[in-house]
Parts: sequence; C-alpha cells; structure tokens
Amino acid sequence: MTPASFVIPTRGRADLVIDLLKTIQRQTVRSEILIMDDGGSTDLPVVVARDFPGVRYHSIDTGRGPGFQRNRGIELASSELVFAIDDDTVLPTPRIVERTLDDFDDPRIAAVAIPHINVRVDQQLRHRAPDDSAIWVLHAFTGASHAVRRSAFLAAGGYREHFFYMGEEGDLCLRFLDRGLVVRAGRAEPIHHLESPQRNSALADFCGRRNDLLFAWHNVPASRLPLHLAGTTFNGVVSSLRAPNPGSALKGMASGYAQIASHRVTRAPVSLAAYTLQRLLKARGPLPLRDIEDRLARVDSGAVLSSKAS
Repeated sequence: MTPASFVIPTRGRADLVIDLLKTIQRQTVRSEILIMDDGGSTDLPVVVARDFPGVRYHSIDTGRGPGFQRNRGIELASSELVFAIDDDTVLPTPRIVERTLDDFDDPRIAAVAIPHINVRVDQQLRHRAPDDSAIWVLHAFTGASHAVRRSAFLAAGGYREHFFYMGEEGDLCLRFLDRGLVVRAGRAEPIHHLESPQRNSALADFCGRRNDLLFAWHNVPASRLPLHLAGTTFNGVVSSLRAPNPGSALKGMASGYAQIASHRVTRAPVSLAAYTLQRLLKARGPLPLRDIEDRLARVDSGAVLSSKAS
C-alpha cells in the first residue's frame, strides 16, 4: 500500500490535470493517483494511459459535481491519507506530501489544510500554521488544498453531494468537529492554486448562497437556528448584490429556502458545543489543540467512531 493517495476531480481541464500529475510525480513520497472525470473527457484517458500508466482514470456518473467525485474517489482510494485537491493546483516543491503526512500525528486530526497561495490573485499564504509549537486548529479547510484521513471521512459520511459545488468543506469540517475531530493548519510548503479562467462564476454565486442556507438547516442546533438563518439571509442578500452575478446569487438563496420549505433536505444538527467551537475558530483563526481539547467529544484513538447518517 502506498503512503498516500491523490483524488483529483476534474471536468474539461485535461491540460491542468497533466501539469498537476507531473508535480505529484516529483514528490519525495510515492502516491496512488485517481482522476475522477466529471465530464467524460475523450482525450484525457488517452493521455493518461500513454504518459502516466500508473494513474487510475475513472469517469463515473459524470455531471454530478466535485463533491460526488471526491466521495467516490476517496471510497476507491487504497491509502488511509488522501489528498483530494483541485485540478487547477500544482505542487511546486518536492516535499509537500512528505511534510503533510507528518502533520497527521494525532488521532484527533481528521484533515490537514495544506498551506496554499492563490497565485493568480495575490501572494497571501493561507492556512499555514503560525509556528511549530502546537497543533493549530482551523474551522475548515479549502477544497483546493487539503488532505483527509480516509476512515474519518467515510465515518462522517463524506461530502453532502446535493451541495454539488461550494461550501461543502465547512459542512464536512463541522461534522468532524462534532465527532471530536479537527482540521489542522498545515506546515508544508504551499501548494499553488492557479484558479482556472474556465471557472463558472455564475454557478459559484448560485451554489454559494444556496449552500449557506442548507448548511444552517442541516447543522445548526435548534436554539441557534432562527438567529443563524436570519444572519445568513441578511449577509446573503448583501453578498448577492455585490456578487459578479447578483441574479444567480439571489436565485440560489430562493432555491435554498425552497428546498428547506419542501423538506427535501433533512436536519441533523450538531451539538451546541461543536457549533459554538466552530464559530469561535472561524472568528478567531487558528487555536492550539491543547487549548480546546476539553471542549471536544472523546475520541477512541484505536478506531474511528461508527458512521452517522448524513
């Protein structure tokens, strides 16, 4: 078994996938690689078979979105530690995988937010641990640059696939926290995220605003739900009016409320302790694990707790 697996969801971006594969192969740690093609490309499997014969190519139920493809890929992966990163990223230095594997050194760590730079936007280093003095805990990771413990991911139920796109990471990370598991700020050198110009900004605006509402409905304890929904609605309207596609964003909010009203999505609220802790982490940034461990549910270090319904 290889120490790590890569799961790469993609759709219509074969050139970016090839660039990413080259950088994965230059890592000091050998990894299993699974490409999960959500668009059924005709050229990508040919290039992979010819130039990357060890890579596993899958085209399963195309058009279901990156959350679905990540779920299937992580299920198929043979390694316990899985890098489920975006196709428009590269690993510019050779020890990123090696150093990230070292970050999974505590049984409470369900995921590592690998440091990254959105190089086409700015040079800000995101999700880097402040120092090496502690395990620094974040409220969530970014889908472009993260690794998960496969057993914890599957036990938590993986991504909610009806989110389709945008916001699924925070939803999963809250469910990790509810199980006493955390997201660690990574210590590796940064991944470079080269946001593709093919990104569908209208879809992002629609799904982002819709999924904010679905996140609240699924997860927020009843005592906090009215205030949380009110705040999400107000902030959503303000964000929608400032968005590149305000019509799409407002339609997303309408869709979210329609799904809630029709009971097409179920409630499975987390504990009040997990909810308030995630809010604290989101507001204050990374905190040392030792400072919040007494607020976490007990974890059996020898086994991952059985799956909850999602």
